[in-house]
Amino acid sequence: MQVKELGHIVLYVRDIERSAAFYRDVLGWQQLRPQGDGPLGRIPVALFSSGRTHHELLLIEVGASAQPVPQGRRLGMYHFGLKVGDSDEELRDAVTRIQEAGVPIVGMSDHTVSHSLYVLDPDGNEIELYIDVPGVDWNLETVMAPVKALAL
Repeated sequence: MQVKELGHIVLYVRDIERSAAFYRDVLGWQQLRPQGDGPLGRIPVALFSSGRTHHELLLIEVGASAQPVPQGRRLGMYHFGLKVGDSDEELRDAVTRIQEAGVPIVGMSDHTVSHSLYVLDPDGNEIELYIDVPGVDWNLETVMAPVKALAL
């Protein structure tokens, strides 16, 4: 077997409307509207697509009593990355949009091969918003280069 591509991400969220608004209105994903019951029956869900495939993100509401995402060094997901463009100008536009929406920025990094902005969604899941640096050769040496602070 060989994995061909990352298909989709599924996240548990406290409040489906709050999280759907973040992914739809702040990050600009297209929210899909299920007919009748959702894909999980009557459990509140939200599906999103960038247009690449049937869906890339599924949110499942688990309610206000759910345990928060643990902070610090732990097992599990660290973050997931979303490409937001092909230039630093597009990344600067993302910074402006994120700041206007009051979304916490938890880091900005120059990875040599990419420039990244790190934000938190309403439930504390970390998301990397990035651009690939044009003209940089993706090889083991550049991918393993030390991470530097990003100045946009």
